[in-house]
Amino acid sequence: MASSDNEEIDSRNYYLQKFRLYETRSKFYMIGRDKSRTLWRVLKIDRLDPSELNIREDSTTYSEGECYDLLKRIHEGNMSTGGLKFVTTCYGIVGFIKFLGPYYMLLITKRRPIGVICGHTVYAITKSEMIPLPNSAVRSNMANSKNENRYKKLLCTVDLTKDFFFSYSYHVMCSLQKNLCEGEAGQVLYDTMFVWNEFLTRGIRNHLKNTLWTVALVYGFFKQAKLSISGKEFRLTLIARRSRHYAGTRYLKRGVNEKGRVANDVETEQIVFEDVPEGCPAQVSSVVQNRGSIPLFWSQETSRLNIKPDIILSKKDLSYEATRLHFENLVKRYGNPIIILNLIKTREKKPRESILRAEFANAIEFINKDLSEENRLKFLHWDLHKHTRRKATNVLALLGKVAAYALNLTGFFYCQVTSELRLDGPLEWPHFKKNDAGEWSPKNNYICEVEDVGNSEIGPGEDSGDDKRNHMMKPAMFQKGVLRTNCIDCLDRTNVAQYAYGLAALGHQLHSVGLVDIPKIDLDAPLADDLMRFYETMGDTLALQYGGSAAHNKIFSERRGQWKAATQSQEFFRTLQRYYSNAYMDAEKQDAINVFLGHFQPQQGKPALWELDSDQHYNAGTGAHNSAKENTR
Repeated sequence: MASSDNEEIDSRNYYLQKFRLYETRSKFYMIGRDKSRTLWRVLKIDRLDPSELNIREDSTTYSEGECYDLLKRIHEGNMSTGGLKFVTTCYGIVGFIKFLGPYYMLLITKRRPIGVICGHTVYAITKSEMIPLPNSAVRSNMANSKNENRYKKLLCTVDLTKDFFFSYSYHVMCSLQKNLCEGEAGQVLYDTMFVWNEFLTRGIRNHLKNTLWTVALVYGFFKQAKLSISGKEFRLTLIARRSRHYAGTRYLKRGVNEKGRVANDVETEQIVFEDVPEGCPAQVSSVVQNRGSIPLFWSQETSRLNIKPDIILSKKDLSYEATRLHFENLVKRYGNPIIILNLIKTREKKPRESILRAEFANAIEFINKDLSEENRLKFLHWDLHKHTRRKATNVLALLGKVAAYALNLTGFFYCQVTSELRLDGPLEWPHFKKNDAGEWSPKNNYICEVEDVGNSEIGPGEDSGDDKRNHMMKPAMFQKGVLRTNCIDCLDRTNVAQYAYGLAALGHQLHSVGLVDIPKIDLDAPLADDLMRFYETMGDTLALQYGGSAAHNKIFSERRGQWKAATQSQEFFRTLQRYYSNAYMDAEKQDAINVFLGHFQPQQGKPALWELDSDQHYNAGTGAHNSAKENTR
């Protein structure tokens, strides 16, 4: 039996992944164990004070037998009030929330594996449960009030079984390069922009000063499959991480807020790794790109009469301070260069998109005046709509050239993953450290020399050794900078451009791991179709989250040779579906997101959420906690 003094170190040495919840009249007892059933811990949650969250962790680490002896003693000591009862098996705490009555505990009660990254399993939620903390005797009348039930129902519209994913031992909220280079762990990971239950877990994390009992949920898209090229198999993973900052629905969240956060901000990561026998060093490659709303103050009025409402551009930020903050944040996240691919229309009979195009160009020009030449934002205008109307134009081939240009500037991540990183336990971060020149270099006795792809003379991912399968000769390579793509909604056109970038990157990634001789995948290759299906599914998922319908996939449909009339019919149906969702469903969806993220916290005697004005574009306000300024009504 061992006692833990430092919980933060403790949680890095092992992780809990299966739990059993028991109750007495005065307490909940949660028993957590690690995968190997060697370490057992106990969490106690008070049930007598309905208004406070009282959580205490037993500092002792138990064996299985000792744990069951403890439960037996608890049962015997509570016989007069009904003893100890089993409630449910669960797989992690999503968080705690309070509306007008008691606290509730949100639990994952069923999960399913959806992929593996370097030996670490990633899961989706298949069932969750919301359990009130106080026992029935101390629950106030408020627990069953009309407004309390309405808030509960509202929270449940955020469906945890749809598009949320997590891992116990891999930091899925971070890119592979960030995980191997920066080595953040524990509490700080919950503060990152891609952890959606940061607010819900804040109470328990502040109490316990660790993250052993909670799981960090990422919202977006995750798909993994085994593919092959020339008879050689590899695993492809596509991840989209949606930012929780300035999050919401299409017409209610547009543009930028005063902190430089943009609507529909999504990081997309494409990971390739070869399938190798256990114990062999595996080669892995990752590339990251970004999408996000045009970082200006603009909006569109939700209208039940107009499928295409006018774009309203605010001239309040003449020095483009919020736009500058946005790009400074991108540089902090990804480094330089930042390449902006702007796909909106250049000319229109009635100016809508073109208003934003001109203003966006002005903003970039203004910001670039204060930046050194090498750090200036690289701004590419490419009217996708205009090019799709020209029959002779192969849009994907042209986008492929733009993608190759961007990829050559940023490079991508490649390294060999040694066996210690592939063990099914918490990862030992970081694997690389910065040298005196500010470049990433291998820690300890790592087997490769480092080469900065972004500034190298060879192309991205080209091999510097003779033998493409020689694991010992290959240098690690790093991505520096990012391609940021936008259209108006950052859904349909953006997704096509992101596919083109993903395809250009895939050629270099496969070349870097030695699966192809030339760093290029032809648009007509079967593998290009496989990748297109990945991006099409991701595009539909992200479009449903933000826009209320699947993405418009006209270009993808034409590539597959789909009948033109069928494509037009499908596009029209999706336009109507999106219009209906935006006009009739978005307000409630936005309310649910605001409650889940803690941007609105109900209070006795204050107006209820549904009594307030609509969550149309705003730029500042007051809220219940420090991030509320980004999202208050």
